[in-house]
Amino acid sequence: MPRSHRVAVLGGGSFGTVIANLIAVNGHRVALWGRNAERVDLINTLRENREYLPGYRLDDGLRATTSLADAVSDTDIVFVAVPSASFRQIVRDVAPLVAPQTCLVSLTKGIEPGGFRLMSEILREELPANPRAVLSGPNLASEIAAGQVTGSVVASDSDALNRSLHDLLHSERFLVYASRDLFGVELGGALKNVYAILAGLCAALSFGENTVGMLLTRALAEMSRFAVRLGANPLTFLGLAGVGDLFVTCSSPLSRNYRIGFAVGKGEPLDAVLDAMDQVAEGINTLALLKAEADRRGVHMPLVNGLYGILYEQRPVTEIFSDMMSREQAHDVEFAVGDFHPTHSARREG
Repeated sequence: MPRSHRVAVLGGGSFGTVIANLIAVNGHRVALWGRNAERVDLINTLRENREYLPGYRLDDGLRATTSLADAVSDTDIVFVAVPSASFRQIVRDVAPLVAPQTCLVSLTKGIEPGGFRLMSEILREELPANPRAVLSGPNLASEIAAGQVTGSVVASDSDALNRSLHDLLHSERFLVYASRDLFGVELGGALKNVYAILAGLCAALSFGENTVGMLLTRALAEMSRFAVRLGANPLTFLGLAGVGDLFVTCSSPLSRNYRIGFAVGKGEPLDAVLDAMDQVAEGINTLALLKAEADRRGVHMPLVNGLYGILYEQRPVTEIFSDMMSREQAHDVEFAVGDFHPTHSARREG
């Protein structure tokens, strides 16, 4: 008989809610933590997160709470689904409340502001004794809630932990795959948000399918080029957490980052677009951090440089696209068989 887990999901947005519900439907006890008392009360009484997932019925095995201590009490797995800007503080608050064997899983696709720390690195720094993992992939919350078949990747350095998380989440319509390339899976989820903004710009300007195809493949080349410099395996980017997530986020108006790019491409000021959004779009924060880190490491990323020029330097969109494409390196495939030699020290380079 499968083991029953005691789970907390921290973050009452759309993705945190849908993951919590998937786990509850699978027969596990789940506490969903959120700051908004009114939303928490409505979840418990109406069995619905009306603000983020209206019409999505929540399982009776899920309960919501505003108490962090209550949420993580007596748990063996804690998922963290809060914006990257508040991730460290939430994890720091959780640290004295959980046992050393409690597993922490990041659902956040972003980079910590003020540096270039991935969420798994924050988990390692704040809870060094606890096992940790990440979940990433082409996972639009509204489609998961609608029952669309979805694939995702769990990544950790432990096969046993990956199996446990697979069994916790896997169902007929939410398919879970495993990876040991934690940095690669995590970077795929974070970096694709930047290129989704660019894809939205392309759509707003009615760029052709040829251009979109070139954009996606050059974006994949940039992502893997940068990730390998940090110690990731480039083959990870051929999977769900790489090209799968990139394709979905760069082609769907459901993506918040895509919507930002589309609005800016239609002439709306960036600040006004961000103010109108009801959830955090991680790509804006990631863009500035990624450009700074790529410049520091000397990684060639013309798409990132071009988008940064559009959003932060007010350069004309049409001029930047021409500049990006003319300055791209001549090689089509970034890594061929035999080119890649992993180095475990790369992440701490510099």
